Amino acid sequence: MNLLFTLHAVAQTNERRHMVRVYEDNDLLNLIVSLTDLSYTNGSRIYFFYDSHLKKNSFLYKVLPTAGDNSTNIFGWGLAQLMVTPEDISKPEYQPDDYPYAASLFATSSFYSYNPKKKFSYQSELLVGIRGPQAGGRQTQNAIHAFSNSEEPRGWGNQLDTQLLLNLTFTAEKNLLSWNNIVELNGGIQTRVGSLMDAVLVYPVLRIGKMSPYFDGFLDQYGTYRQQGRRVKMQYYLVVKTTASFVAYNSMLKGTRANVEKEHVASESQLPVAHHVLDMQVGAVIAYGNFGISYLLTRSSSYDKGMFEHRYGTLEVYYRW
Repeated sequence: MNLLFTLHAVAQTNERRHMVRVYEDNDLLNLIVSLTDLSYTNGSRIYFFYDSHLKKNSFLYKVLPTAGDNSTNIFGWGLAQLMVTPEDISKPEYQPDDYPYAASLFATSSFYSYNPKKKFSYQSELLVGIRGPQAGGRQTQNAIHAFSNSEEPRGWGNQLDTQLLLNLTFTAEKNLLSWNNIVELNGGIQTRVGSLMDAVLVYPVLRIGKMSPYFDGFLDQYGTYRQQGRRVKMQYYLVVKTTASFVAYNSMLKGTRANVEKEHVASESQLPVAHHVLDMQVGAVIAYGNFGISYLLTRSSSYDKGMFEHRYGTLEVYYRW
């Protein structure tokens, strides 16, 4: 579900820039098929990014993976909440043959390093948080459904119990093809290791339109950018992304329920995890000045074997200064 990040090295020489990114995944944003809450149903995130010129002799430059001496480096902080629910949210009882109720709340610290000349990037992220009732999934979904006049979810008493989350993510990306800042194809590979998820993801991303070069910067992709020495105020482009994942473990799908002792029902779902998952995303970005907005529609294969595929929409809003 992520677009890629980098900055324009020349334009950044004498300035520090910042950006806030507000990000919402939800079934309610699905514009094609009927609304559902099955599987991954909601993800709310807010991020703060700022660019930083690391010195070669600094501790962070020596420790963090950078994309070379002339790389552009971006730090970020974020807060996110994710939720998973079964297909039928009207049932208060435990449903062992469906996805569980699960919620996670976590903070992230990220470091992205880009090489606009060689057109590749390295991205690192540390995630720390909690899964379980303390993550507030019940309260958030009840509020969303009350606002949208949707059916009340009744099964949150069966949600997965408390578990501390610690995850590391590393991503490497490279430009594969580009033509006149109109067509651009990039590829990436990502590894996730920790108590939230263990997985390896491989993806191509195709962008088509009037746009800042992909490896000239994340911030530049959502507002004014420089091209051949002149300022371009507006950009708009289509995005197509396909992600093939091998998932060894996902704590949002498997675990002990918080009420397992009261219900006297097996705590583990009998459904095996689908280790091979395919996601397809199609969307668009429009940006002007310091504002940007994007929408992506995601179609995902089942996360557990024998279960259903799922669709949801992602709306993102960006503001730079």
